[in-house]
Amino acid sequence: MTWQDYVDVYLMNEFHDRKMTSAAIIGHDGAVWAKSANFPKFKVKEIVEIMKAFEKPEKLVRRDLYIGGTKYKVIQVEQEDVINGGKGTGGIVVKKTNQTLLVGIYDEPMTLEQCNRIVKNVAFYIIEQNY
Repeated sequence: MTWQDYVDVYLMNEFHDRKMTSAAIIGHDGAVWAKSANFPKFKVKEIVEIMKAFEKPEKLVRRDLYIGGTKYKVIQVEQEDVINGGKGTGGIVVKKTNQTLLVGIYDEPMTLEQCNRIVKNVAFYIIEQNY
């Protein structure tokens, strides 16, 4: 299975007739491993800031998260290296693995809980592969 398959088949798959608007697997250095066609163009600096946030997640709750220049209000930082953010009727879920960040961006009718579950399930397989 290729990295693009993880994005196309698993992250961007429909879940109860709902689907993420975009998704990506990004290396800790900001290099794109795979992404959906409409994933926002982002700056490596944004990834660097996310990686720093995982070092001190308690500080992130009072801040915002940026991807592609879009600001997401951090809603929750989970203990297992997951950041949940919101923006209007949608939001973002970022899960850190050993070598990657899995990013799922969604809008209604998908919910944060659904996006979070998908991102974490895919991350589980990637972590099993030691990535």
